[in-house]
Amino acid sequence: CIFDKFECVWNGSDSVIMTGSYNNFFRMFDRNTKRDVTLEASRENSKPRAILKPRKVCVGGKRRKDEISVDSLDFSKKILHTTWHPHENIIAVAATNNLYIFQDKVN
Repeated sequence: CIFDKFECVWNGSDSVIMTGSYNNFFRMFDRNTKRDVTLEASRENSKPRAILKPRKVCVGGKRRKDEISVDSLDFSKKILHTTWHPHENIIAVAATNNLYIFQDKVN
C-alpha cells in the first residue's frame, strides 16, 4: 500500500495547526477562531516581503480568481514536511526539492 504522509505541526502556543497538502498547498487551522486558510508555496510567492494570498479549491466549472479547480491540482507537487518556530511566527515548508521560509508581516 502506497500513501502520502503529510505531517501535522502546532505553533508555539498550540493554537494553530499546520499541515501540507497537494499542489504545494499548505493549510492552517486556528483552534480558537475555528477558521482555516489554504496557502501555496511557490516561486511566484518567493519574492522578499511578498504577501501570501489564500487559495480555495473548488468543484465545478465557474470559479473566482483566487480559486483553483480540483481537476487542475498537481498531485506530484506536495508538501509533506512543515515546521513552526517555537516562539516566533515563522514557518518552514518543504515542497519537493525546495524549502520555503515564511514569517508574519511586520507592521
